[in-house]
Amino acid sequence: MSRLQTPIRRNDTVIVTTGKDRGKKGRVIKVVTEKNRLIVEGVNLIKRHTKPNPTKNVKGGILEKEAAIRIDNLQVICPECGKPSRIGRKRLEDGTGVRFCKACNATMGA
Repeated sequence: MSRLQTPIRRNDTVIVTTGKDRGKKGRVIKVVTEKNRLIVEGVNLIKRHTKPNPTKNVKGGILEKEAAIRIDNLQVICPECGKPSRIGRKRLEDGTGVRFCKACNATMGA
């Protein structure tokens, strides 16, 4: 599988477009570019059975945590217009590159 260059960054708010969690919104916690996946807060929860480990101060039991989700199943929510939209890139006059929302043309930062 080839590596995608994603416009989605950490701390972006995204919405799930397909799958069991369709319609859920969350904040991106981690980007795994090698596998084209993201970990989103509160989305794609799995149950993990863990043994107690007193040396590492880990309690045992069934833990719920977020699993990775594919990048192409997510869409970024624009902070300006609040709509899910595609993201473009453009260069400003001073040479810095910024991301922008294709729905409302507002810049989204670096």
